[in-house]
Amino acid sequence: MTAPGIPNELVLSTSCFGSRLEAIEDQAFAAVAMGFREIELGLSDVPPRLNGFEETRRETGVQIASVVAGCLKPRSDRMASTLLASTRDEEREQALLSVRRHIQLAQRLGARVVVVRCSPVADAKLVAEAEQLRRRLAREVSSEDLTEALRAFVRKVTRKGQRQMEHLCRSLHALLSEFSSTRLALEPARRIEDLLTFEAMGWALDDLKDKGLGYWHDSAYVHAQGELGLPGQGDWLDAFAGRMLGVHLQDVAEQEWELPPGRGEVDFRLVAEYVPRTAARVVHVNPRHGRSEILDCVQFLSTLGL
Repeated sequence: MTAPGIPNELVLSTSCFGSRLEAIEDQAFAAVAMGFREIELGLSDVPPRLNGFEETRRETGVQIASVVAGCLKPRSDRMASTLLASTRDEEREQALLSVRRHIQLAQRLGARVVVVRCSPVADAKLVAEAEQLRRRLAREVSSEDLTEALRAFVRKVTRKGQRQMEHLCRSLHALLSEFSSTRLALEPARRIEDLLTFEAMGWALDDLKDKGLGYWHDSAYVHAQGELGLPGQGDWLDAFAGRMLGVHLQDVAEQEWELPPGRGEVDFRLVAEYVPRTAARVVHVNPRHGRSEILDCVQFLSTLGL
């Protein structure tokens, strides 16, 4: 067995390595050396080579906790795995094939959960309006008028996206029926035009409650929504913590994303109050942050009980 670092109960996303380590076996060895016993197959511009993992698992004891749908391909703005709600039949079929591949990969590697993200609303006018609102956010100070404009816009996305949400729920129902031994978890919207708004997330989780659909929290993106005057950290956690299968632990400050927890604005004490002990707690930071910064954030999270 490889000599481990000081053990922790967190999970390390392979996204943290970027292109520094190009094989899953190297990433597993590096994770174990930092005290991690589990890793997540996350998104990357350069997905790792997966051959050799079984031997690495035997040598290190490392396990795969979760798989993010899309991790088999280089990260992009429009990935097939995010199109389960598409209004186009051929795109939904491609998305189903993609997510199936990731579920099969998860089963082969022993991962418990596949994390699913969703696309923007399929409305060109709303997508253009979202870009206009982002420009306003960049040049204007916060005001009641701007906050209400954002809230009104998200309500429009939610209303306009109802048909797409029906497609999403049908797609997820088919996958959950086909792969009943693997859990699927939905992650919240990352942009204001994305389908999985606070209200839409509630619809999906309620609709597929009997199929075991779970929720996957993201500390940074949900915090950012709250800063815009939309439902924030406490709202999402209070509503969905009971369905939470995992959380991506990352910080954000002034639009600088994927910071190590403790380096930005996120209230991780609040997050710690809600995260179930059974949920996967995944450290997700940008590859520009190295080993020492990862170890610092592990210590920070551990002091909070995460």
